Amino acid sequence: METLLARMVAALQAKHWMLTTAESCTGGAIAKACTDLAGSSVWFERGFVTYSNESKQEMLGVPVATLAEYGAVSEAVTAAMATGALLHSRAQVAVSVSGIAGPGGGTTTKPVGMVCFGWAAQDGKVRTATQYFQGDREAVRYQAVQYALQGVLQMLTD
Repeated sequence: METLLARMVAALQAKHWMLTTAESCTGGAIAKACTDLAGSSVWFERGFVTYSNESKQEMLGVPVATLAEYGAVSEAVTAAMATGALLHSRAQVAVSVSGIAGPGGGTTTKPVGMVCFGWAAQDGKVRTATQYFQGDREAVRYQAVQYALQGVLQMLTD
């Protein structure tokens, strides 16, 4: 994780960009991983923890219709979360995450370990992905943080 963070920070600083996060199932763990680094205020702008659907709507502007049609754990919602985080911050790149960390809450179509991601940049680029992680709640969340940060790095270097 340290090497990944170091590479992401270097890429952010090379562009003079700041990062914002919009998190649901990770509960702020991405922001914590970032702000654990001394000097992170240079490149980390803010984090949103939007666990409820209402907070996704109020803080990030996720449309009610998108939540109703796709559900909170969906690429459509994480795309809206990432875009909303950019609009409600001074950052130039955003990452969002929503998933089912477990141990309960899973369904046949959205099982425990399913996590959706969104990334958005000031240039209008938006990416999404869905991953299925194994393990307990802590393991799913840790893997989600790593995957989210790897996606930020890809957004910065592609």
